[in-house]
Order: sequence, then C-alpha cells, then structure tokens
Amino acid sequence: MHHQKIGARAEYRQQESQRIRESSSLSQMFPELKSLTVDLTYFNSEGVTKSSEIKYTVNIQNAKSVFRFDCLNHECVRGDFDLSKELADAVIAHQTTAVGKMCCQGWLSKTTIGEVHCHTILRYKLSLGF
Repeated sequence: MHHQKIGARAEYRQQESQRIRESSSLSQMFPELKSLTVDLTYFNSEGVTKSSEIKYTVNIQNAKSVFRFDCLNHECVRGDFDLSKELADAVIAHQTTAVGKMCCQGWLSKTTIGEVHCHTILRYKLSLGF
C-alpha cells in the first residue's frame, strides 16, 4: 500500500486545524463577550503593498477560542497569525478595541526552511462588545 507523504505546510495546517477543533467556543471561553468584529489587512514583508483586506462579524457561538488566521503567502511553512492571546487580553481588560500588527514567523517557502522567514505583515483591529 502506497501512502502519499504530505508536505510540511499541509502537516502544520492539519495540526492547527485539530488544535482549533479541540478548543472551546468564544461564547464558552468568554461569556461576557457579546459581539466581535474583525478587520484584517495583509501587507508584504516591507509593509508597503497591501495584498488583502478582510472585515467580518464573528459568530461568537460557533467561533473557536483558538483565534488564528492563515498567512496569505501560499508557500509559507509553519507561519500564520494566532490572535488568541490578543483577543483574550482585550476581553480580560474589557477593551472595546484592540489594534496591533503581527509579522509572520513562518518560513518563506519549503526551500527556505531554516534560512528565510516569511515576514508577511498582518495589521488587525478587533472591535469587542460586552
């Protein structure tokens, strides 16, 4: 029987998907949180060229407390953006807005593992209602 070997990126994404599935919902983790709107803007590693912008209202009942977003670099390995701590900190402090920036620490591609980081930039704004 032949087993297809999955790549490092796919293996990492499988692990992250499992971690998300096993986490509590936002409503279970933060019962005081009533609404959440997320604004995400992705930029290249220099922070100059905007590659994508996403805004959405989160379904608190269904969304998971592991609050992560994929890196838009389709070659990136072991990167992505985990905003779980930023969200938790904002909820604990009862902030109505949390704004920040993250730099992807994954590898630029499978051929640059151990050599060149991705460094795609994510600017985020979390708007929280209590």
